[in-house]
Amino acid sequence: MFNKMRRSLLAALAATALGAMNLATTASAEEKIDVVATTGMIADAARQVGGDLVNVKALMGPGVDPHAYRQTRTDISAMTNADLVLWHGLFLEAQMQDFMHDLSEKRNVVAVAEGLPRNMLLSHDDYDDKFDPHVWMNPNLWSKVVISVRDALAETNPEQADAFKANAAKHLDDVAQLANYSTKVLSSVPAESRVLLTAHDAFNYFGSAYGFEVMGIQGISTESEAGLNRIAELVDLLVDRDIGAVFVESSVSDRNIRALIEGAAAKGHDVVIGGELFSDAMGPDGTYEGTYIGMIDHNTTIITRALSGEAPERGMADRLAVGS
Repeated sequence: MFNKMRRSLLAALAATALGAMNLATTASAEEKIDVVATTGMIADAARQVGGDLVNVKALMGPGVDPHAYRQTRTDISAMTNADLVLWHGLFLEAQMQDFMHDLSEKRNVVAVAEGLPRNMLLSHDDYDDKFDPHVWMNPNLWSKVVISVRDALAETNPEQADAFKANAAKHLDDVAQLANYSTKVLSSVPAESRVLLTAHDAFNYFGSAYGFEVMGIQGISTESEAGLNRIAELVDLLVDRDIGAVFVESSVSDRNIRALIEGAAAKGHDVVIGGELFSDAMGPDGTYEGTYIGMIDHNTTIITRALSGEAPERGMADRLAVGS
């Protein structure tokens, strides 16, 4: 009953705010664009491309799970007053999808991953008509999202289109260097060790890009449940294939991962946590790991080193926190 009343209140608030808003969406050249982004990854792209020409607010901070996130009254106010709202799409923000579609009828709203070529997307394990949304795990694919962000900013403020284009080109160079680094160090992991087992299936694009077998205890969405049979099945896999490391995620409970480790130990097989990976959210604000480049650098370096590959302890740019 409480949840129903809360949803009704938020819907009424959203309707009131939307009805009161001026429909103009193009910012003047002299003013900064106020951008609201759902995830940290999208917010980072907007900051990199927008530079000093934008003010960017991310709704979901470090450790927040976008699959389960619902907009708050503060979020609704921020989005209805923004010059541009950027969300991912591809059913990532599943609990916000209806609101975003309604908002897009009255405000400047762009789903930055929806325009990706369908032949580059992976299928969704839980929904036949949807795709795996975790495209940021492949830097080459994420670069196309950066271009979508660039185009959205340029459409919002055409007079600064050249500046957005120049900023985007620089950031895309950085993303390309990240992709090259990832390919180089991950190729040093022995073939038999290229198994990535995590809390949920957020790393399928990573696996496809770098030749890793990826397994998640839960499905693509953290809303799916991991049953006892699934845990037992993965314990047997760890033992039979002599897999010695599994990974926790910053935005997902480690309960199931620890159940795997305990189950393997009961069968005489030692498994360690190879490290904490950033899956659906970046690292702490104000840190290198709190940027897209740092997030993927961290993941790539941690995975490589935990699975007997060769990578510098502090990553591609010697900027990772020691022991991160």
